[in-house]
Amino acid sequence: MKLHEYQAKEIFAKYGLPVTPGAVVKHLSEVDEALKRFPNAPWVVKAQIHAGGRGKAGGVKLAKDEVELRNKASDILGMTLVSPQTGPQGKLVKKIFITPAMDYAKELYVSVVLDRGRQCPVILASSEGGTEIEDLAAHKPQAIQKVYVDPILGLEPYQARQLHLNLGLSRDKINQGARIFQDLVRMFLELDLSLVEVNPLVVLKDGDIHCLDAKVAFEDNGLARHKEYASWRDPDEEDARELAAAGHGLSYISLDGNIGCLANGAGLAMATADAIQHFGGSPANFLDVGGSATAKAVTQAFKIILSDTRVKAILVNIFGGIMKCDVIAQGIIEAAKEVGLSLPLVIRLEGTNVEQGKKMLSQSTLHYQFASSMDEAAKSVVRAVQG
Repeated sequence: MKLHEYQAKEIFAKYGLPVTPGAVVKHLSEVDEALKRFPNAPWVVKAQIHAGGRGKAGGVKLAKDEVELRNKASDILGMTLVSPQTGPQGKLVKKIFITPAMDYAKELYVSVVLDRGRQCPVILASSEGGTEIEDLAAHKPQAIQKVYVDPILGLEPYQARQLHLNLGLSRDKINQGARIFQDLVRMFLELDLSLVEVNPLVVLKDGDIHCLDAKVAFEDNGLARHKEYASWRDPDEEDARELAAAGHGLSYISLDGNIGCLANGAGLAMATADAIQHFGGSPANFLDVGGSATAKAVTQAFKIILSDTRVKAILVNIFGGIMKCDVIAQGIIEAAKEVGLSLPLVIRLEGTNVEQGKKMLSQSTLHYQFASSMDEAAKSVVRAVQG
């Protein structure tokens, strides 16, 4: 679950991290209230969307006086912001964050993520902040510092101080810098986060270090331990199909292709997408119905797939273990009747109760093509789309 900047800064403040307060504005009429709270110019107006690259896309503007502030707020609120992270369709800006501008001398970058290979958090930091970290990693990887963190002990004081010095920061501020790095890691570990990012982390004119921006993403599997933040989810910023799937206990992720996929098990779902790609097709989604889905859940899965107008064919790939093939077959038949399925459908079933499942499908009025292997299924569905 991703948070908006203003929400992330609220958490930062709880952990004692230096952030600039601001006012969230959803309607232009609320600008007056923001001015009452922060009357002194200049200000920064920031689009609140779940994507990076806001500044380059025109979603972050400096306002030097009250007239400029109102104009910038009007320009950004309601705009469709397009950045590399939003995709070409962009995102509608429904909230802005008005915050006092800070005068600073230097920009840095710092984040905490999980290194899955080493099975521990890692700090990524660079003295070149304000830029896309992906671009920096691709063109100047030597500019990125990496500090691996013991998940039990957290960031050790000596590691924090060494990182401070490696970033070229003043020895006079080493305690402040080290404390910031340690607090970022502490927040990451205590809240079960998947990402903490500050871009830029700035050095002010007086030498103090300040979190000018804040980005936080929760690991969904850990949210049950942090229910106080569950209500912070912004459904407007998330894929409607993914939210609907989660409500039915399904794991769904939208992709860019035109072949709908339904499988049981994350590994099989990924292998199905890979097979489609291998034979020249493009998957429209990842959809794992799990091992205990009911016929009703399968029906919902079909509805979610078909709500994507780009889908031109559907591949069902099931290896029945805990999940029984006859349950899947019943769900497919019920879904086809309920939604009036007219798209090409390719089905591959193996495992528990496979013969019962095949019999149910053959006795139904459903139009489909049966495949005996995953490769055959992928080839068939790709041909159906291309032909």
